[in-house]
Amino acid sequence: MKGIVLAGGTATRLYPLTTVTNKHLLPLYDRPMIYYPLETLAGMGITEVLLILGGRSVGDIVELLGDGSQFGFDLTYRYQRGPLGIAHGIGLARKWVGRDDFCVVLGDNILRGPMLDAVAREFQQGVCGAGTLLYEVPDPERFGVAEFDGQGHVVRFEEKPAHPKSNLIPIGVYMLRPEVFGVIERLRPSARGEFEITDVLNHYIPRDGLYWHRYTGQWIDAGTVPSLLRAAEMVGADARRGELLPPAQAGTVADYTITISKAPNATHAANGNGHANGHDALGIGALKHAPEPV
Repeated sequence: MKGIVLAGGTATRLYPLTTVTNKHLLPLYDRPMIYYPLETLAGMGITEVLLILGGRSVGDIVELLGDGSQFGFDLTYRYQRGPLGIAHGIGLARKWVGRDDFCVVLGDNILRGPMLDAVAREFQQGVCGAGTLLYEVPDPERFGVAEFDGQGHVVRFEEKPAHPKSNLIPIGVYMLRPEVFGVIERLRPSARGEFEITDVLNHYIPRDGLYWHRYTGQWIDAGTVPSLLRAAEMVGADARRGELLPPAQAGTVADYTITISKAPNATHAANGNGHANGHDALGIGALKHAPEPV
């Protein structure tokens, strides 16, 4: 399985902190935010990682991570033009993914808890085309919410409902197979002009093709100032309990290519379960040249 970290977007919810830098470089306890999604992938046993960058200070991220050899990953960079949504960012990885299964982690999602290697194996050994982690929150009306039938199958994801059917939401970890790129090609932009990951997940629901796992650790989307502070407090509590490994040291910048990527074709909407039944060394190896634009 390969791994992808989506580290694009404009981070307007963090202004003015992100006026002159990329939000994924902001400090979160004793290390930059970008380290945490990489740790999540390392905990799944993944060594090949594509980092999709966007927004400000992209070169600073490359300088921070260098060639990645000190982390044990095989790291590739790619550039996303504009905040066009999670599904669009995933679509940029098509040639790099090839025929491999892969896991996508959002760059501002902080997970602290059990490693996800067993979850990744269960997905790979199953038949579902897509998978995600579900997490219990006290305020589900702020998120996309999972709705279940009487047998415990997810029947749909409802975006920010006034009356949520559950308190479980999909968080920013998505396990996918290469066939998903055909689904992404058929997506239409949402009302906010983005290609939504919810539409991708909903495509698999009627086909009993969606794997899900209830995550029992701690999770925070660190995309706002209050949540950034809460995430730092959460990690600090782990450090005081001796559950936080030291951060990896910065490496050197090797020869690299950041490819400017075009949007995948999106001609018509896909819509439409499945179910199943989630960190700690950080790793990144020789930096590879990115593939040609999609």
